[in-house]
Amino acid sequence: AARAEGNGIGNQTRCYNCRGLGHIVRNCTARPRRRDDVYLQTQLLIAQKEEAGIQLQAEEFDF
Repeated sequence: AARAEGNGIGNQTRCYNCRGLGHIVRNCTARPRRRDDVYLQTQLLIAQKEEAGIQLQAEEFDF
């Protein structure tokens, strides 16, 4: 039986935990991300800055 070839985008899969490429959450070795009020508030502020076109700080990219 011939092995089916993929479409070549498997290595572009993005992990929802660490945002890394090439793996999914189930295979992620990074610590799980926090989902508390502080985390959600920070994510909201980052999203608002991105929509407004404001340059993000380096530490906001890592969050």
